[in-house]
Amino acid sequence: MGYLAGAGRRLRSAFGLGSRMTEDIAAARLRDPAARSNAEVFWLYPGVHAVWWYRIANKLWRRRFFFLARAISQAARAATGVEIHPGATIGRRLFIDHGMGVVIGETAVLGDDVMLYHGVTLGGRSTKREKRHPTLGNGVLVGAGAVILGPITIGAGSSVGAGAVVVRDAPPRSVLTGMPAKAVPIEAPDAASDDFYIDPAIYI
Repeated sequence: MGYLAGAGRRLRSAFGLGSRMTEDIAAARLRDPAARSNAEVFWLYPGVHAVWWYRIANKLWRRRFFFLARAISQAARAATGVEIHPGATIGRRLFIDHGMGVVIGETAVLGDDVMLYHGVTLGGRSTKREKRHPTLGNGVLVGAGAVILGPITIGAGSSVGAGAVVVRDAPPRSVLTGMPAKAVPIEAPDAASDDFYIDPAIYI
C-alpha cells in the first residue's frame, strides 16, 4: 500500500496535479451548491475529472507526444462527455458543471476561475493552422449550450447567457445574450451580489 501511495504521489507531481486537484475540488464546492463533500466531487464530478485528464494530456502535448496526448483526451471524452483538445491553454480552477457536450478547441485560451456549463462549444472558424478558437479572460462564465466561435476575446468577469452565439469580441464585465450575441455592460458593482457570478438571465 505504501508503494502504491508513493507511486500516486509521484504521478501527481510529474503531471502537476497535486495542489491543483485540491484547488479544483474547492472551486467546485464554492460554485456548485449541490456539492456536499470533497469526496463527492473527487469521485462523482465528470467535469472535474475531464480537467484532470486534460492536464495530463496537455503535459504530454507540450512534450510533443501528440498521439498519446490525443489518445488520452479521447478516452477522457468517452468517460466524461467533455472534449478538451490537449493543445488548449487552460488556467487554474476551471469548473465545468454537469459537463456533457462541452468542446474546447486546440487554440482556445481560458484564464483562471472560468466556469462552463454543459453543451458549451469554444469552436474555430478557420481550417488554417493558426489561432482560431476563443480566448476567455479570468472569471468568465459561459451558460449552457452557448457557442463562442473564432479567435475572439471575451473580457474578464463577463457572463455569456445560455444558448448565446458569440462571434465578436466583448469587453471586460459584459453580459452577452442572443444570436448573434450583443454585449451589455454589467452595471452592478461586484459587492452588490452574494452570488459568485452575475446571472446573465437578468439582462434578457
